[in-house]
Amino acid sequence: MTATCYLGLGSNLGDPVAHLTSALSALEQHPAIRLINRSPFYGSKAIGPGTQPDFINAVIEVQTTLAPAPLLHALQAIENQHGRERRLRWGARTLDIDILLYDNQTISEPDLQIPHPRLSERAFVLVPLQKIAPDLQLPNGTSVASLLDYVSTDDVWLLQFQDGV
Repeated sequence: MTATCYLGLGSNLGDPVAHLTSALSALEQHPAIRLINRSPFYGSKAIGPGTQPDFINAVIEVQTTLAPAPLLHALQAIENQHGRERRLRWGARTLDIDILLYDNQTISEPDLQIPHPRLSERAFVLVPLQKIAPDLQLPNGTSVASLLDYVSTDDVWLLQFQDGV
């Protein structure tokens, strides 16, 4: 079985553009993941404790033969390869890859919630997601476009150095 998934990528430590570019390459090389579409890179103000550098974010559409939990483990392995440390919730990080949507499934497990529980609150996810999937709906029927009516996009900006996007 092949599932269509949307993944959110973010980085705000080291060289965020290099981390995202490298993560995209790692995802493309994974035998059970096929990259279908990707958003441009966006900058966003950090949400979380303390003063943090701005984030670079993107959203990608993939097809995978992995079930949700093995997909999560594959993504965490890529994060770990990029020096991801999980010390502080919403802290600065070298790489974060979140499963936003997995087909039309709703999953609620201790370590995996799909749709991503804060997807509807995060302009830095909704803006690039709507860019690559303007008609996308969540499993509950809510359109991504309508969610943008309820969040401020003031702290999200398109990066101008796009490479091939």
